[in-house]
Amino acid sequence: MNSGPDKVIQTCKLKKEYTRYEKEEGFKGSVKSLFKREKIIKTAVMDFDLEIHAGEFVGLIGPNGAGKTTLMKMLAGIISPTGGTIDVLGYVPNELKNSYKKQFAIVMGQKSQLFQDISAADTFLLLREIYEIAESEYRSRLTYFTELFEVKDYLNVPVRTLSLGERMKMELIAALLHAPKILFLDEPTIGLDAVAQKQIRGFLREVNKDIGTTILLTSHYMDDIKSLCKRCIVINEGLKIYDGSLDHLFDRFQTHKAITVSFSDATDYRPPFDIKTTEENPFRLSFLAHRSDVRSILGDIMSKCDINDISIEAEDIGIVVERIYKSGNGTNGNGNGDTAGKEDKG
Repeated sequence: MNSGPDKVIQTCKLKKEYTRYEKEEGFKGSVKSLFKREKIIKTAVMDFDLEIHAGEFVGLIGPNGAGKTTLMKMLAGIISPTGGTIDVLGYVPNELKNSYKKQFAIVMGQKSQLFQDISAADTFLLLREIYEIAESEYRSRLTYFTELFEVKDYLNVPVRTLSLGERMKMELIAALLHAPKILFLDEPTIGLDAVAQKQIRGFLREVNKDIGTTILLTSHYMDDIKSLCKRCIVINEGLKIYDGSLDHLFDRFQTHKAITVSFSDATDYRPPFDIKTTEENPFRLSFLAHRSDVRSILGDIMSKCDINDISIEAEDIGIVVERIYKSGNGTNGNGNGDTAGKEDKG
C-alpha cells in the first residue's frame, strides 16, 4: 500500500450536536407546544480526535446510531460540526470549496448518485464535465475501472435495470473517475450477496494498493473490515473507544474458540470446564470455550472418548463486536489502541 507520512485527515475535539423538540401527545400537547416546547440535545459525536495518513485503509465500526455516518458526513463537508476543529487535505470541509470537492468522493450504500433512467456511461460523461476531467484522462480511467470491475457490457443500459451488485460497481466508478485522494465509503456492500461483497472488496483493495487512494470505510459486515483494514476505529455513542491495529483488537476481545467434536460412538461426555454449549447430542458436541482452556479440554476429550472429527474455529465475529461495544471507553486517551480492563473469561 502506498501509505506515507502525510496526514490527510486531522480532527481535534470534534463534536456534533443535534437539537430536536418534543411535545406532549394529543391536541392539548399540540396547543401547549405553540408556547413552550421541550428542547432535547443529542450528541452524535463527542471530543473526537483523529489522524489518518495518506494511503491508509481505515475501518470504522460501531452499532447503529454510534455516530459513524455523522463523522463521515462532517469529513465530507455535508454537515457542519458543532465544535472542535477539522482539517481534510488542508481544507475545512464544510466550507465546500470547489477545489476541495475535487479531492474526495463519498459512496453511501443506501443512496445513489446515478440517474436511474439513463445509462451509467451517460452519468460518467456528465461527471467528466462537472469535474473538468481531460478527455485522455477520462478515457484512460474509464477503461481501467471498467476492466477492473468487469462491467463493460453494462455501461450502456439504464441503471434501473442493473442488479444491486452491478449498480454498486457503477457507483464506485462514478466516485473514482476524478481520481479523488480520499474515498469515504458508508456501507458499500449492504444488501449484496456474498459473491458481490467479495468482488467489491477485491476492487477496493486494488484501488487502495495500485492508486494509493486513502479510504475510510464503515460497514456492519466485519468480513469487509477484516479483509481490507489493518487499522480500525471503534465508535460508540459518539465516542472513540478504540483506534489501532485490527489484529490487536481481536486478540484482545476474541476470547473464546468455537469447538465442534464428532464422536465415533454415542456418548454423554461433557468437559469438566466452563463452557457454553451450542449443540449437544450423543454423537456431536458444539461449544464455546475460553482460549486458555482449549488445550486442556481437547486433552480431556481425547483421553475419554473415541473421536471421529474435531473442528476449532474463531469465535463468531458478531459476538466479538458486541463485546467490544460493551467494553466501555477502551482507549487510554491517546488513541493508540491500548484497551482497559482485564480479559473476561465469561
